[in-house]
Amino acid sequence: MARAKDTTADEHAQVGDPGDGEDVVALLMRQHGRIHTLFDEVRTAEGEERTDAFRRLVHLLAVHETAEEEIVHPAARSAFDGGTDVVEERLAEEKAAKEKLSALEDMETSDPRFMPTLLSLRDAVLVHARSEERYEFALLRRTTSPARLALMAKAVRAAEATAPTHPHPGVESATANLALGPVAAIADRARDAIRRSTDGRG
Repeated sequence: MARAKDTTADEHAQVGDPGDGEDVVALLMRQHGRIHTLFDEVRTAEGEERTDAFRRLVHLLAVHETAEEEIVHPAARSAFDGGTDVVEERLAEEKAAKEKLSALEDMETSDPRFMPTLLSLRDAVLVHARSEERYEFALLRRTTSPARLALMAKAVRAAEATAPTHPHPGVESATANLALGPVAAIADRARDAIRRSTDGRG
């Protein structure tokens, strides 16, 4: 299998922008599907290919969660009755998943502890995704105008277009370099892109 390209073009084509008519719920659900696929790619790959797949997974997780925190959760809080409680439950799930991701920070992808920890993260992320789709996304779509859902999707696509971060030199753990360092940088760039988009400057 060829080494993954280090650009957003392929990821964007697979996850993101089939057209401006797609609403934010459809877009984020397709991201959920891509996240599931990337977990499988990491699980089945070996060596450098596993590292590449893990890096792409971390990038998408960072963009996806940032988009939800900046766009979806604030809208859901006021969109339907009980929205705040639903959002708080999702945020607790996200916190638990982030803690599992942080457990990978000192591991190489070849570390014997890596795969059990990754599979635990996968389980947490997939449970979280199902809860979002059932309890948050469905109600958001039912209570929010198509025009606003389309604008929210535009902001998510702006975040999705942020380039993957190259590993930084001089860090002992390759996985720490791939995961936690870039996560913060990716999230910051995604957040900036979302805010430019929603300010009308994107």
